Amino acid sequence: MKIKKILISQPQPATEKSPYADLIEKYKVKIDFRPFIKVEGVDIKEFRKQRIDILAHTAIVFTARTAIDHFFRICEESRTTIPETMKYFCMTEAIALYLQKYIVYRKRKIFFGNGTIDGLVDSIGIKHKGEKFLIALSDVHKNDIPKAFTKTKLEHTEAIFYKTVFSDVKDLSIKDYDMLVFYSPAEIKSLKENFPKFEQNGTVIATFGPATAKAVSTAKMKAEIQAPTPEAPSIKMALENYLKKQS
Repeated sequence: MKIKKILISQPQPATEKSPYADLIEKYKVKIDFRPFIKVEGVDIKEFRKQRIDILAHTAIVFTARTAIDHFFRICEESRTTIPETMKYFCMTEAIALYLQKYIVYRKRKIFFGNGTIDGLVDSIGIKHKGEKFLIALSDVHKNDIPKAFTKTKLEHTEAIFYKTVFSDVKDLSIKDYDMLVFYSPAEIKSLKENFPKFEQNGTVIATFGPATAKAVSTAKMKAEIQAPTPEAPSIKMALENYLKKQS
């Protein structure tokens, strides 16, 4: 089946220079963008049910800019003033730099890794091993970081500051698309929630990440296109390789 219409479960690119623009032009396909999930902050009542005292900790761990936004939102709503002595450990430098939106950036209290869990733990090192860490997470987080902290005997608390919810996309004519592209297991659940009678039949499904591909299989469907792979480190490249074979 020749692919003519593709639905990507991501927000519409903010600029005209979309990485998919050349695919549209080269292979004459129509690509629509519509997120199947969205992130919402937990409200202050939900947070308080976790019985977490932010000020009982001496360091905060951030794995995403979204976590930073919702951490400081909860602090504001709970009238919690973060002391200047608080330390911040971030997964990457880009996330660390985002802290400038909320605090004065001082290298002596902000640290970052190289994007890996080992890099994050290395940024803590021996010098900061005695801190009491609060890990700011979402409700669908992986347990890799808490496990790494437990393994290295770092005192820590896990706290949920934001959650993933299903978007209402029932207005879509899902059967009109020849290909569906998903980036997370939650998007597969959203597909089944919004379209409980959906059957794959000849629809091509593309996925990013092994967890997403597994979610497709669990839902008794098949991910015909998968990334990342050595040949296709990105979804865009995976789609191009597929469309090239179809042309």
